[in-house]
Formats: sequence, C-alpha cells, structure tokens
Amino acid sequence: MRVTEPFIGAKLAILVGTRLVAILRDDIASIPFPDHWDLPGGGREGQETPEETVLRETREEIGVAFAPAELVWSEGFSSGASKDWMFVTEQPHFDPDRIRFGDEGQYWRMAPIDWFLNEARAVPNQQERLRKYFAARESERS
Repeated sequence: MRVTEPFIGAKLAILVGTRLVAILRDDIASIPFPDHWDLPGGGREGQETPEETVLRETREEIGVAFAPAELVWSEGFSSGASKDWMFVTEQPHFDPDRIRFGDEGQYWRMAPIDWFLNEARAVPNQQERLRKYFAARESERS
C-alpha cells in the first residue's frame, strides 16, 4: 500500500473471535480521549505508509508483530484537514500471552467486542469505524 496523501496515524483492531485487544489510554489531560478505551496504533513517523505505521505502533504498544498480509481490511478517514487509517486483523488463534504491554496506556485487556462497541469510555471514532468494518464483512458474506 503506497499512500501519497498525508495522514497522521493508524489504528488496528485485533479481533480474536468475539473479543478484541483494547488499551486504556493514559489519564493525561493533554492527550485526546484521556482515560478512554482505544485500539493499538498511533502516529506516523517520517514517510511511513499507513500499514508501516500501524504495524510498528502495534509492535511498540503490545509487543506483537503482524505481517501486512494479516491485515484483512483498511480504510482511510478524514476529519477536518487531517486523515488517519483503521485496519483490522482477524486472529482466531491469537494467544494473548504474546502481548508485552509497552509504556503507553494504563493497561490492556481482551474485551468483548460488543462491550467495546457500546462502552461510553471507548474512543467514539474507533467504535464507528469498527461498526463500519462489521457492516462491510456482513455485506460480503450475504
């Protein structure tokens, strides 16, 4: 994936059956959505592609490396003058013991997907984007 337009970052939904990897963001007033549940990912460095960004950030945040071929869905989203990306990987045999939590965020959990989609303290745009993925997946299966 070669993206020519600028973007600020990327997030990854790691789906494990009916659960996903969720990270409770730091409770620092200077960051967006402090003390909210989020997905692994973060900001672009240099001239990274969206894939390179999300794979690097996931390694840094939870210590797990995925191959680009394991990303089953992606979409870019614009909000105002900036753009960011959302990726999904479905990992039915993922072992959460592989996770080595980094130094960003308070902690992580394997959260029920329905909980994340309805949690008042989840980052709203990640909820919306994940719903969009599930709608697209359901449409493909119909």
